[in-house]
Amino acid sequence: MTVKPLGDRVVIKNVEAEETTKSGLILTTAAQEKPQMAKVLAVGPGGMVDGKEIAMQVEVGQKVIYSKYAGTEVKVDGEELIIVRQSDILAVVE
Repeated sequence: MTVKPLGDRVVIKNVEAEETTKSGLILTTAAQEKPQMAKVLAVGPGGMVDGKEIAMQVEVGQKVIYSKYAGTEVKVDGEELIIVRQSDILAVVE
């Protein structure tokens, strides 16, 4: 199954959380911070959203940083995805 976002929505998948610290300590699942970096899987068409013309600035395959509590988490074919508005994406990582 594929997910095709509408309007200014973007489908992203979290990049794996760090399992060890820089000093080599292994973190438990509870101690790991929720990652805010994700890979873009699908991008909506943009267009008119709330009466304003929206041009999409992200592309499939890019790594992005998004707001901590942004988006809607969904499970598709056993894969956990997040659907966010483009305005919830803070930066593109190059």
